[in-house]
Amino acid sequence: MAFLSIVIPAYNEENRLPATLARLVSYLETTQLGETEVLIVDDGSRDGTAALVEDFSQICPSVRLVRNPGNRGKGYAVRNGMLTAQGDWILFSDADLSAPIEEVEKLIAAVREQKADGAIGSRALNRKLVTVHQSAFREYSGRFFNLVMRLITGLPFADTQCGFKLFRRDAAHEVFRRVRIPGFGFDVEALFIAQRLRYKVVEVPVRWANAEGTKVTMLNGLQAFTDLLVVRIHQLRGHYD
Repeated sequence: MAFLSIVIPAYNEENRLPATLARLVSYLETTQLGETEVLIVDDGSRDGTAALVEDFSQICPSVRLVRNPGNRGKGYAVRNGMLTAQGDWILFSDADLSAPIEEVEKLIAAVREQKADGAIGSRALNRKLVTVHQSAFREYSGRFFNLVMRLITGLPFADTQCGFKLFRRDAAHEVFRRVRIPGFGFDVEALFIAQRLRYKVVEVPVRWANAEGTKVTMLNGLQAFTDLLVVRIHQLRGHYD
């Protein structure tokens, strides 16, 4: 069984994935982390994403393709990957590797030192580690979202939306089998569920660089605010119990 599983949701990522996969394999060949698997979760891409991953897996068997039943959303893709992964620890990361894969070592060190069940990368704890910033509008929108998120959910985290999160396998499976939001609000939902299940999740500052070609639209951003209320509704209906 692998020590670490890396889950990457992908929708129309044919152009970015070759560099991402090469970078991942190069790192994993030199690291001392132990056996690793990489799961690329194709979210119903309409380009050559799936074929590219299948071809790559012929050269590197530790990389494999997981398919969604059509285009279901990032939250669905991450959930599918987290429930499929079999590593002792499961990391999900964005396809653009905005947080360099090497930063996983910080998360692993944090869960070991603090005896935690999970660790999340954060851009907010040390903004000096952000080497390429988003637009001012997106950065301040993110800070406002975090304020509203804290008020509605009670979660203590400074940055829930950084796509770089690590969970112990049993915790990942318990959390993500309860996740219901298919879109970008799933990050908050997963952390809210983890808190309700009394899992210890720590926040760790990581290096991060904004990458062009984001799939997040203004509509997605507005939907994320609505999803905060959806989380509360699911809680009140007992869906997370």
